[in-house]
Amino acid sequence: MKVGTDGVLLGATAPVSQARRVLDIGCGSGLIAMMLAQRSESHTFIDAVELESAAAGQAAENFSESVWAQRLSVHAQDINEFAQKHSAQYDLIVSNPPYFESAVACRDEARNAARYTETLTHEALLECAQKLITPQGLFSVVLPYDIGLAFETLAHQKGWFSSWRMSVRDRPGKPLNRLLLTLSRQSVERMNEELALRKSEGVYSEEFCALITDFYLNY
Repeated sequence: MKVGTDGVLLGATAPVSQARRVLDIGCGSGLIAMMLAQRSESHTFIDAVELESAAAGQAAENFSESVWAQRLSVHAQDINEFAQKHSAQYDLIVSNPPYFESAVACRDEARNAARYTETLTHEALLECAQKLITPQGLFSVVLPYDIGLAFETLAHQKGWFSSWRMSVRDRPGKPLNRLLLTLSRQSVERMNEELALRKSEGVYSEEFCALITDFYLNY
């Protein structure tokens, strides 16, 4: 699976500094989990759950070859089953979840599972996160903007509160196309930010460069 901007944004912004145990739901190749390991302290341990076996194997290989190998674990498992055994353990949960409805299936089954909501609906994702998170924990996701707004509304209906949101556009004057959202089980005042990835065609903005400088080799 390719490195995507959505995953990079989530890995660069999720609030990991106070977390001792972190969970990445649907980790794919492990990009976000490794970014969080890079940003966190040596006492922070990160579990990554991935249903698709080939992707989980790739994540395990990437973890083992990283300098954070002792702090990263991958579980090739359905998150619904995982949630039954690990309740209320995580200070931070992150997910770059599926977002397309399955009206038209992808040609590749692994890509289909990664992009569509058949295997993990957003309602089920919120329920799993609720089981797994500590009372003071935070849950961070990235989604296309309109779908992210609907996800936020659903989360509020299920007793979550928005603590932070970043609305993202490709460049000034373009429509908002991504939403980064951090949810809490506690009532908090919401912080709002906006980000343009580029300041002009082909030129990254200073704000985006500040986020990615520790991760991108070339930009």
